[in-house]
Amino acid sequence: MAEEQRKIRTGVVGVGSLGQWHARIYSEMPDVELVGVYDEDKKRAQEIAERYHTAVFKTIDELADAAEALNIVVPTDKHRAVAGKVIGKGRHVLVEKPIAASTQEAEELVELAQKNGVILQVGHVERFNPVLAVVNPAKQKPLYVEALRIAPYPPPRFGLLPRGTEVSVILDLMIHDLEIILHLVQSKVVDIRAVGVPILSKSEDIANVRLRFENGCIANVTASRISMEKQRKIRMFLPDSYISLDYQEQTGKILRKKLLGIEKTDIPIHKGEPLALELRAFVDCVRNRSEPVVSGEHAAEALKLAVAICQSIRNKGQT
Repeated sequence: MAEEQRKIRTGVVGVGSLGQWHARIYSEMPDVELVGVYDEDKKRAQEIAERYHTAVFKTIDELADAAEALNIVVPTDKHRAVAGKVIGKGRHVLVEKPIAASTQEAEELVELAQKNGVILQVGHVERFNPVLAVVNPAKQKPLYVEALRIAPYPPPRFGLLPRGTEVSVILDLMIHDLEIILHLVQSKVVDIRAVGVPILSKSEDIANVRLRFENGCIANVTASRISMEKQRKIRMFLPDSYISLDYQEQTGKILRKKLLGIEKTDIPIHKGEPLALELRAFVDCVRNRSEPVVSGEHAAEALKLAVAICQSIRNKGQT
């Protein structure tokens, strides 16, 4: 069988509220074979396996032996152990964001992937949102960025913390925007001014940060998981224009200064499912041995910034 027709053998570790969609998308890809799933909840694993016509594996090791690329969709505090085990077996990995629970763990995963010569992609799914295609960081340097990401508190789960609340909202939600802003600005952060408070969980549930970059750009970022509504928006002020993007609605507007005033234009956006685009990119990386859109190294930088923001907030609380 020709290389372009060979099916990439994939597996999904963790098929909860998010992992189930990873399994669904792989089951729909014509050039992918979803060889199986694994979950600590055996009943859940069986349910998803039956839904998407694949197998249940008793252990992560057995699934890794059967697949060449695996998606790790488990709680953040388990990323290092689970992804590390799979990478150690020489398997390509897409690990959900954030890459790990600490910068040290992130660096260990990056080093392990390099040592084993495998692809390590991190699930910063918003980078695959079609709205971002309108921005070219090489040509458009933002002067000011404002990002807002708010959502209702996650529902309770029997015997488990609500999804995502094992970490701060900064690592759970804000890190999406931090990774995107680092990608757009492409400059070093030189100042962090952050505030945040825990409301329903042990770490920050709402937070705001003002970042100043070496090139002069300012970014103001807000994240909350205790909102009554869900919004995901970013606004960028450029030397000659203002761009407003809505990740959720996949819509955008651009305002430009013209001779007779301000011209407002709707941005034509080819809508798509970001997660499906992300998994397609990962499969293509595995097939072509190419560099991921969001590499382990880049995700580790985003995590480092998120951790610095958390530390800034907690240092203030100690004074």
